[in-house]
Amino acid sequence: MKITKYQEQEIKDTPHKIDVREMYNKESAQVMLMALKPGESLKPHKTPVDVFFYIIEGSPTIYIGNENEVCEVDTLIESPAQIVHHISNDSSHLARILVVKAPRPFSMNKAL
Repeated sequence: MKITKYQEQEIKDTPHKIDVREMYNKESAQVMLMALKPGESLKPHKTPVDVFFYIIEGSPTIYIGNENEVCEVDTLIESPAQIVHHISNDSSHLARILVVKAPRPFSMNKAL
């Protein structure tokens, strides 16, 4: 059994400059856990594969294409490949979001 603990993972150096930690990385999927402090946001970008977000803590705003919605804990949001998306935390509390890309991207995300 392999156990991965969030607090033991390094914060990834990404263009978004937020707390993102890799929890799983195999050819079949990539899983990251991000923490957005109040006022922080993920920059608009596209991914070459489908992505889904699962809200673990807080109430971030999810933007996918021309749609956006404040999402609550225990909500799963799908984002198709090649669609501009981003996330912001406009609340006064920490937001933690599990990000799953499947399959694992073979190329880099395209920041806009």
